[in-house]
Amino acid sequence: MTIQRTEPSVTAGERTMLEGWLDYHRETLAIKCEGLDDARLRTAAVPPSELSLMGLVRHMAEVERIWFRKVLVDEDAGPIYFSEADPDGEFHLTEADTWQEAYGTWQEEIAVARRNAEGFALDDVSKAETRRTGEAPSLRWIYTHMIEEYARHNGHADLLRERIDGTTGY
Repeated sequence: MTIQRTEPSVTAGERTMLEGWLDYHRETLAIKCEGLDDARLRTAAVPPSELSLMGLVRHMAEVERIWFRKVLVDEDAGPIYFSEADPDGEFHLTEADTWQEAYGTWQEEIAVARRNAEGFALDDVSKAETRRTGEAPSLRWIYTHMIEEYARHNGHADLLRERIDGTTGY
């Protein structure tokens, strides 16, 4: 499978532009993982960090779930990979963890995020408050935060991929 990345419009309205940049960063993370087998995707290639490409994808599935289910629409969506006993569980991979499962789960969460966001205008506030601030953010804030979250982790993915097989760019 070849991942296509769409350049965001330089003249679109605000919502289209925010959604375009969010999709661009989602696609960038997928490209960073493209062409690697499960073992390499599970590799924590920058010791002592536990980060791996598969772990980052699992983390972003959790992040999509938290912001677009739990916060935006106040859905009682529990964690996928982490727990109170293992708050970084998405990064703790075993031989049984597969790219097919991680990628599929991430794509499912992205699809739900898109559906949930459709019901909100950019200035509409979420149905739940955040843990950090106790405030209900607007959809605009959530989109901006998600772009920041992906951009930061795509930087991590750049380093991991270069350490795994020397691939740079995208």
